[in-house]
Amino acid sequence: MSGPYNASNMVVGLDIGTSKVVAIVGQPTDDGGIEIAGIGSHPSRGMKKGVVINIESTVQSIQRAVEEAELMAGCDIHSVYVGIAGSHISSMNSDGVVAIKEREVASSDVDRVIDSARARAISEGQKVLHVLPQEFSIDTQGGIREPLGMSGVRLEARVHLVTAALNAVQNIEKCVRRCGLDVDAIILEQLASSHAVLTEDERELGVCMVDIGGGTTDIAVFTEGAIRHTAVISIAGDQVTNDIAMALRTPTQHAEEIKVKYACALTQLAASDDMIKVPSVGDRPARDLSRQSLAEVVEPRYEEIFMLVRDELRRSGYEELVAAGIVLTGGTSRMEGVVELAEEIFHMPVRIACPQNVRGLADVVRNPIYSTGVGLLHYALHEDRRGGGAQQEGSRNVAVHANRGDVSRRKSDESTPALARLASWFKGNF
Repeated sequence: MSGPYNASNMVVGLDIGTSKVVAIVGQPTDDGGIEIAGIGSHPSRGMKKGVVINIESTVQSIQRAVEEAELMAGCDIHSVYVGIAGSHISSMNSDGVVAIKEREVASSDVDRVIDSARARAISEGQKVLHVLPQEFSIDTQGGIREPLGMSGVRLEARVHLVTAALNAVQNIEKCVRRCGLDVDAIILEQLASSHAVLTEDERELGVCMVDIGGGTTDIAVFTEGAIRHTAVISIAGDQVTNDIAMALRTPTQHAEEIKVKYACALTQLAASDDMIKVPSVGDRPARDLSRQSLAEVVEPRYEEIFMLVRDELRRSGYEELVAAGIVLTGGTSRMEGVVELAEEIFHMPVRIACPQNVRGLADVVRNPIYSTGVGLLHYALHEDRRGGGAQQEGSRNVAVHANRGDVSRRKSDESTPALARLASWFKGNF
């Protein structure tokens, strides 16, 4: 990539996962895609099943990932779009109704009807993360996607409400701020991933996206172009690693390596004469084991994950409506035999998806493990184009140096006054 980047429209996605923290810096391309300028990744310590359990460790992981992304992009990062997951997240569909003031729908009417739909009784300690419009009705005409400018008396909206535990949101914000960064928005991880991996056709036809990470399996169901159902299952890749460690009596870090290199999710695909070395605990000698025996340990856990997803899909009432089938993404979906096993359980087409519409470091990010990180960028830029929740003055996100690679990052404290930040931004830019 040549020449310095334009700071004014750069955005930064921060995926604080259970197994890794990823920071991705990107900017929009003219064709609606994303040019990736920098990427940083660091193993995550201090997260469990999508929630923060140790602030200090999480702060260190975020700092390392952000510094790496800054070095690669040659810029200072000041604020980020952050992903959130965990079993504390709940979602529901809700309706709102308002009278149309001027007999023609204005944007203020749309805002009012969405506010009326979000006014559901949210339980104590929960915070509304997203209010995602599914469709609008005007008087007796339903199924309207874009009501602006249409005539009528009564406007109804059906929305998908996503809420999260307030303390989980505050802990994530605290970790990010301790790194001297601002939070632009907190975004549901599977919503972000869906922006990166699903095609327009799949959303229209009906699709169930399953993002299998380290700590959680995140589900999002779309039909007729809108999100209909979201859910989080707290069984994922870490359990697979744990099963291998317990069954083969090997330390966890070795179990993780064995899983990534040799595991297969379908026993009949693994050869029984293919042997692998398994390190033992303590100073005992390593043992030989067939790949088939390893698959026998892994398969039941993947089967359980897919059964739980299938049960969730049935409960949601959309099982018959996802004609495009299942789209798998996330690091734990990258294993031989996963697609075959999933097709056996779901009885519908299954594919593994990588982030789409990316340029720049495309070879690096075309990998299911970066779906959420790239999706956060897609989400931020999508909101920007709509003029919605995302920040308009993108210039605050990143200060790019004229001499790329000359990164002088301030470790700013939470209490850094806004004026001082502005001064340092000017220094970085001019």
